[in-house]
Amino acid sequence: VQLQASGGGLVQAGGSLRLSCAASGSILSINVMAWYRQIPGKQRELVAVISNGGSANYADSVKGRFTTSRDNAKKTVYLQMNSLKPEDTAVYYCKADGWMADNYDTFNSWGQGTLVTVSS
Repeated sequence: VQLQASGGGLVQAGGSLRLSCAASGSILSINVMAWYRQIPGKQRELVAVISNGGSANYADSVKGRFTTSRDNAKKTVYLQMNSLKPEDTAVYYCKADGWMADNYDTFNSWGQGTLVTVSS
């Protein structure tokens, strides 16, 4: 299973960006999809997670500013980021787990990361 993230870029503080992450491969079902971010030299941290049914949870640092959603038919998860701050600058990674269609094995995959830079 491969995850392809897109939508990163450079934005001024207070601006918005929308990240997308599409899963491909022999997928039977995707369970949880999530967004993480990592600043160089720091640990990767969870930003948002969304269940198959659409229930979402967020890191305290992004609550009220970021919204995650998913389109199960498209096997895609989104991260709408509003009121961006310089401290949101990081490489953002998507992650998904679920079951393979061909052998019913579980998968747990990461996307390649997309850079978000917020200028002050």
